[in-house]
Amino acid sequence: MVPRLCVFRSNNYIYSQLIDDSNHSILMAVSEKHIDQKGIEGKVKMAFEVGKKLAILANEIKIKKVVFDKGGYQYQGRVKALADGAREGGLVF
Repeated sequence: MVPRLCVFRSNNYIYSQLIDDSNHSILMAVSEKHIDQKGIEGKVKMAFEVGKKLAILANEIKIKKVVFDKGGYQYQGRVKALADGAREGGLVF
């Protein structure tokens, strides 16, 4: 089964998780709090870095393909930037 990349966006932060629905478990979670924020200005750039970090960690546990779950948010702004960062990091969806 392919894991699900789930996105949650609040007014201040963006969170992403890789969820294995067959085992009902969270494989990993990354948020802005896990990123070194020096030199990164703006929420969209930070969301891009969160997606990239998630992809790098997913590649370490040999996950290359995921299903993107935008959680009801429109595919624009921070949600799109997170997806672009994950794609640049090597995830396929």
